[in-house]
Amino acid sequence: MYALDMLMFSRADFADPALTTFLQAHLDDVEPTAPPDSRHALDLRALQAPGMRLWVGHSHSRLVATGALAIVGERHEEVKSMRTDPTYRGTGIGSAMVRQLLQDARSRDVERVSLETGSMGFFAAARALYAKHGFTPCAPFGGYVDDPNSVYLSLKLEA
Repeated sequence: MYALDMLMFSRADFADPALTTFLQAHLDDVEPTAPPDSRHALDLRALQAPGMRLWVGHSHSRLVATGALAIVGERHEEVKSMRTDPTYRGTGIGSAMVRQLLQDARSRDVERVSLETGSMGFFAAARALYAKHGFTPCAPFGGYVDDPNSVYLSLKLEA
């Protein structure tokens, strides 16, 4: 079904209808997990904003993952819209996307990458994935505020 060596990353083609469907599925997945003011997933339009870098992962020509980096401040970026197709979860695609995002950030001299994810059980696998890659808890950053529905994580990048 899937071979990690067949996984290819590229910058997103916003005209791809599969991307629109994939991102809408992400929004649909997280919609029931928290009140509206505690949901921070971005839609297709927001992911096209200046300062945003959306990556996609394809395996055998099928879109299987997304991940974005958004500018928070000077040399500080945020992971947004991380999603692996549910059919492929647990196969290493999520880790591969995290590595892709961190490599992209390092190549542009970003010093810190942070993220917000949910505190609910639905997001336990995501929190474990980020911890596996060295992300540790941090205070709210950017425009975030303390929220019992959110967990904030950050990673200082080595040069």
